[in-house]
Amino acid sequence: MDKTALILVIIGALNWLLVGLFQFDLVATIFGGQHSMLSRIVYSLVGLAGLWCIKLLFSSHESLPQPAMKPDDNEQNP
Repeated sequence: MDKTALILVIIGALNWLLVGLFQFDLVATIFGGQHSMLSRIVYSLVGLAGLWCIKLLFSSHESLPQPAMKPDDNEQNP
């Protein structure tokens, strides 16, 4: 769930970058305008993902999911 939320937050951030630099709302362009139901769903999902990611600020590094290590990564090379 954390990765999905992070991906949605990144999409939202990139959309805001486009709005800020070029006054171009990619989500609205793709889904038929800012007031279309699909755009509103995407905006809502991005917002909910942002709320979900707040917990990442307060979680310790040890409690965050770690990528699986390959077997040879555990061995130290001399």
